[in-house]
Amino acid sequence: MSATRTDEQAPQPTQDVHRWWALVVIALAQLMVVLDATIVNIALPSAQRELGISDGNRQWVITAYTLAFGGLLLLGGRIADYVGRKRTFVFGLIGFAAASAIGGAASSAGMLFGARALQGAFAAVLAPSALSLLTTTFTDPKERGKAFGIYGAIAGGGAAIGLIMGGVLTEYLDWRWCLYVNIPIAAIAALGAVTLLHDRPGHREARLDVPGVLLGCGGLVCLVYGFSEAESHGWSDGLVLGLLGTAAVLLASFVWWQTRARNPLLPLHIIRDRNRAGSFLTMALAMIGLFGLFLFMTFYLQTILGYSPLKSGVAFLPMTAAIIIGSTQISARLLHHVPPRMLMVPGMLLGSAGLALLTRLTVHSDYTSHVLPPMLLIGLGMGLTFMPVMATATQGVRPQDSGVTSATVNTAQQVGGSIGTSLLNTIATTTSSHWIAAHLPADPAERRRVGREIAREGVVHGYTVALWWASGVLLLAAVVAGTLVTRQAPKHDGEGEAGALSGMA
Repeated sequence: MSATRTDEQAPQPTQDVHRWWALVVIALAQLMVVLDATIVNIALPSAQRELGISDGNRQWVITAYTLAFGGLLLLGGRIADYVGRKRTFVFGLIGFAAASAIGGAASSAGMLFGARALQGAFAAVLAPSALSLLTTTFTDPKERGKAFGIYGAIAGGGAAIGLIMGGVLTEYLDWRWCLYVNIPIAAIAALGAVTLLHDRPGHREARLDVPGVLLGCGGLVCLVYGFSEAESHGWSDGLVLGLLGTAAVLLASFVWWQTRARNPLLPLHIIRDRNRAGSFLTMALAMIGLFGLFLFMTFYLQTILGYSPLKSGVAFLPMTAAIIIGSTQISARLLHHVPPRMLMVPGMLLGSAGLALLTRLTVHSDYTSHVLPPMLLIGLGMGLTFMPVMATATQGVRPQDSGVTSATVNTAQQVGGSIGTSLLNTIATTTSSHWIAAHLPADPAERRRVGREIAREGVVHGYTVALWWASGVLLLAAVVAGTLVTRQAPKHDGEGEAGALSGMA
């Protein structure tokens, strides 16, 4: 791209002396946003009992967050470009803490649903600000690799950490602390942001594209909502088809409008770059497989193996450790020596192999021999992938597009996670129902005797079929990364990447 070639001639920017402490602040905020997508999962049964939430409505505790988060990310990224990343970062932290306090004090189902939606809205402002601040704080290629390694580890491991924290807080305190815990985290991060983060004022030329906001955010909301409703209503339901059809129309109109708008919400040159487009698509496909894994393994550990909430959360710790090792000790060390796809492709192949190994699960499988090895493979694969995906997607963008580019990465995560949860859950439940119906004996007495065991076997069969699909999705991600991401390794003297980044600082 011509803009990048011009930028490469610029001098390397001065390094921020507090940049590693700034990374701690950014990492804290990102951890809070990511773990909040899963921390309430384990607490949900307790909240449901206390607030009298019906089975049909309990999904809104999760969906309200992901719906607002995924639907408003592009708007949040453009606001960061317009107002300034540091301002929106602090604003997002304060708002997220306030929404968490409201949710923790909820006295009714509606109050909890509203608080979760408000959390998602503030997360949509906070997340793109965090990622774009990271790209402007670290300009040296080697240091940038380490920083993105830590950030990628948090993005991949935060969901698992959320499950562990949810189990600890629910078991030893109260489900409300799954929300209250965000308040001290946000307070520390906000204080650190005010004192440690540096950012230039917002770019006034980055005007808000109101029609683009309505079309783009409306389309994403309909898409995320449609996939969420497919879990309970089925893919042929009129509501689901109507939402997905509306999403298709709105998003197509959004793309058409972006070619004509004076100040587009998502400048199409961002996604026309094949390396960025490949990174966005790889991220979305990776999250389909990862969120499907979290869904099935949480239920498998608790309902099939009989683990407690805390024990099931701890069972994800080795995978979290593998993600951290893959991101910080492998990807971060190799990214400035090898092309990004040389990390992404092996990462997705490892993840696909791990998911394929999990299809051997039965109702009597042992955690150490049947669950742990595949989860380690998946964690290592995700760690190899997330860091180069984020670094490649955000490299070399114009300063006025930094926020919206970061938002697009986060949108790929959220939409991919929503699709993975809904699509794979629908495959699992449909397969289970058909398998159980085919294997239940006709004799009533015999059915009563073996019905529970057959139901358990049917549920696990549904999981394994869905895991095969998830494995295939990660294979597709490996193909996408291998064919679309063609960027070479940065020069060892750092000139290429440092120059490209200087235009963003």
